[in-house]
Amino acid sequence: MNIFLKTEDEIELMRQANLLVSRTLGELAKHIKPGVTTLQLDRIADSFIRDNGAVPTFKGFPNPFGEPFPASICTSVNEVVVHGVPDDRTVLKDGDIISIDCGAVLDGFNGDSCYTFCVGEVSEEIRALLRTTKESLYIGISKAVAGNHLGDIGSAVQEHCEKQGYGIVRELTGHGIGKDMHEDPQVPNYGRRGNGVLLKSGMCIAIEPMVTMGNRAIGLMPDKWTIRTVDGKPAAHFEHTIAIRKGKADILSSFEELERLEGNLY
Repeated sequence: MNIFLKTEDEIELMRQANLLVSRTLGELAKHIKPGVTTLQLDRIADSFIRDNGAVPTFKGFPNPFGEPFPASICTSVNEVVVHGVPDDRTVLKDGDIISIDCGAVLDGFNGDSCYTFCVGEVSEEIRALLRTTKESLYIGISKAVAGNHLGDIGSAVQEHCEKQGYGIVRELTGHGIGKDMHEDPQVPNYGRRGNGVLLKSGMCIAIEPMVTMGNRAIGLMPDKWTIRTVDGKPAAHFEHTIAIRKGKADILSSFEELERLEGNLY
């Protein structure tokens, strides 16, 4: 396992990449409404990232089968957990949720963040899923400090979500991040306190709870990208990139603009 500790200068470059990703998600938030296709959202994101001097990380990124991802963002609607491929057939409807995962490379460093948006009026049951998933992200981040272990993060996320009766996806994890989008270590959303890699100041990781309303079982669709719940129930996904510090994690991405645009939805 090769874990690269970042210098202060590198962390600042990563902050700029992540804040660009956050602004991209903020730009997308203005366009998320019934009648919009996921391909339209992808084109907006691609243009915004490139207009700001960066390159979309996801475009061309290979899956385990060696096939390049065809778009600049992942658009995962309702029961799709992750890696939904934007197209002109998927039209957002009132009551949908959409998780948008976005990555950008700026000045040689990666930003990576995800947010689950409500489309129009969403049921209280689904709002509760989103609220719990988002809460679990920040609870996990609170454990991401020097001297703790990866298991402390995963255990905190798992405990919070399972206590509410939700499923935690096991097959997909967060990850280290830096010059490459996916670096060591993997960051599971489950685990045992005190177990796993020791967290050190300067480590940069993406923490990303993927939480299901029903059973945690997932399946890969024939496009070899889209991963959805087997029972067809909705899933939520929130992600921040952070730098490990002593005492308190440094969150490099931001939901501030998204929360301002969305208001107090959940």
